[in-house]
Amino acid sequence: MANQVQGSDSILSMLQSDHDIRLVLVDREKNTESLRQECAKQGIPLEEGSTNDLWRMSAVGHTDALALLGREPHGTLEEVFERGGSIWLLDGVQYPTNLGFGIRTIEVSGADAVVLNASRTHQDRRTIRRSSMRADRFIPVVYSDTASIIAEAKKNGFRIIAAEDVGTVEPWDCDLLGDVLFVVGAEREGVSKEVLDACDEIVRLPMEGFVPSYNLQVAISVLAVEALRQRRAT
Repeated sequence: MANQVQGSDSILSMLQSDHDIRLVLVDREKNTESLRQECAKQGIPLEEGSTNDLWRMSAVGHTDALALLGREPHGTLEEVFERGGSIWLLDGVQYPTNLGFGIRTIEVSGADAVVLNASRTHQDRRTIRRSSMRADRFIPVVYSDTASIIAEAKKNGFRIIAAEDVGTVEPWDCDLLGDVLFVVGAEREGVSKEVLDACDEIVRLPMEGFVPSYNLQVAISVLAVEALRQRRAT
């Protein structure tokens, strides 16, 4: 599970010993030269952000630097599945803002990667990045096709679990631990038949209202938080 370290002094201290720092984000307006030099020396990727950017990302409020622990922030389709963990497929999701909000929620929940199976224009990708609060800096977001995604999941022993109204079990009654590819579907069509046919489990969110459908963000949030709860309970 990914985590963060706050403050250049704490990060520098960690860099002097065994550590699991994968990326460092610094406030471009603050003096963090010592940290920049050490990251360059150790080959640790470093990015700059505004004071407000770091404040929004920090778990403790204002700070001059943040470090990402545990999660590789980049990778190919093959690499992210070889690493294992919790990966999300946003199956056929069309609206860039929905994709961005989804990526942000998935990153916050401590997942390891996001895969998308719909091609996107350069403008779409900018919108996705902006609406995700640029969370794609801290989690791999990989574009591929459905067949390749399913093949990599099966090859690496992932269980495929989708949220759809044909499900027969609620998320909290399903084992969401281990190497899992979580799937939520497009705004109108839902999860595609190709993906449903490959699923090991299909979960259904309970609904009692007149309108028989939650929006995409609710489906992602419910499944992501329940998966995180189960991981923390072990």
